[in-house]
Amino acid sequence: MRLSESSALAAATAAAPQDRVLAQDRFAQVRGHSLALAEPLSDEDQCVQSMPDASPTKWHLAHTSWFFEAVVLGPHWPAYRAFDRRFGHLFNSYYESLGARHPRPQRGLLTRPSLAEVHAYRQHVDDAVSRFIAEAGPEAWQAVAPLIELGLNHEQQHQELILTDVLHLLSCNPLLPAYRAADPRQLRLAEAQEGAEWIAMPGGAAQAGHAGEGFAFDNETPRHPVLLAPYRIADRLVTCGEYARFIADGGYEQPTLWLSDGWAAVQAGGWKHPLYWILPGDVRAPASHWQVFGLGGAQALDAAAPVTQLSFYEASAYALWADARLPTEFEWEAAAAAPGMRQMTGHAWQWTRSSYDPYPGFRPLAGAVSEYNGKFMVGQLVLRGGSIATPAGHTRASYRNFFPPGARWQFSGLRLARDGAC
Repeated sequence: MRLSESSALAAATAAAPQDRVLAQDRFAQVRGHSLALAEPLSDEDQCVQSMPDASPTKWHLAHTSWFFEAVVLGPHWPAYRAFDRRFGHLFNSYYESLGARHPRPQRGLLTRPSLAEVHAYRQHVDDAVSRFIAEAGPEAWQAVAPLIELGLNHEQQHQELILTDVLHLLSCNPLLPAYRAADPRQLRLAEAQEGAEWIAMPGGAAQAGHAGEGFAFDNETPRHPVLLAPYRIADRLVTCGEYARFIADGGYEQPTLWLSDGWAAVQAGGWKHPLYWILPGDVRAPASHWQVFGLGGAQALDAAAPVTQLSFYEASAYALWADARLPTEFEWEAAAAAPGMRQMTGHAWQWTRSSYDPYPGFRPLAGAVSEYNGKFMVGQLVLRGGSIATPAGHTRASYRNFFPPGARWQFSGLRLARDGAC
């Protein structure tokens, strides 16, 4: 892979740690964090797949190792020997250019290899990557450093998926077991009181996309001009208490609030409230009567916490009910630098009204990693920000998350916007 083949990879190259000691430290930290996230789980927990869109923790641990094997070690280190060549079929996710793969909905059937074997696989890959970092010649290191950085950011994405997928799994258990004790980074924030402040944005010409400093995925490039009309945007996220009032007002019963596909999803799925809210017997009950199932188990609903586990359809319906709308991803990015904005990251991913499309002049990375983002740029919506499950330091203002509009199992919420600057 030539570094000149992609401006996005060139940006990643500039961001990749050229100091090999720093690279070793970062590699060890990220890889170790995945194991730490799995530590509270039993072997049985880590093998089960609760729905086709989720994956077992064991599969995440193996797939992120496969990525380094398939993208870094195999192509760039002739001396590397695969731990088990059959794993390429088991743990490839969607890379058609790298061969056939086990069907995604059947990942929960992979009782073998065992979890112990997956851990041995990870250690094998870790040892090889660490040795490569230490021994690679200057040209090889220059070529592979950005791929290792891409692999680490890829693993951080799967670290979030480990938590969201486990939460869905445990929600299917009638015992409602907690993944862990209450997290000190709970969603409650004292500043999230009644009534959001509206931040006036003048609109006009703006720049969107990665500015070229630090790592970015290819879908954040190239940076390009956008033209924004004047708008206002809420300084904080919509809270659980506010969303409970939407439910009490019959929000899930009023088809005029919903997009056509959204109303069909409400009817087909019997939606009456966000995923993981525990019905108190009457959906019109006040917020104080609800419970919410989270990583810390079933807890009393915190009215001041940002509402999460919403689909795009639910976010859009709430916005219309609140006499507002969802911001576009470019409005969100412009507002990220505005004084007074709160809860931009680390609380909930925030649905935008932007389709997940390529930026003007977008070119995917070269080689197998060309399949990383570009081929998913249809039928999905962009989310911005970052959630409580997102690894610290993983996001930035230009980060583009994306999911289909009906997805509810992520820590996804919303921020309101309105037309006009006053």
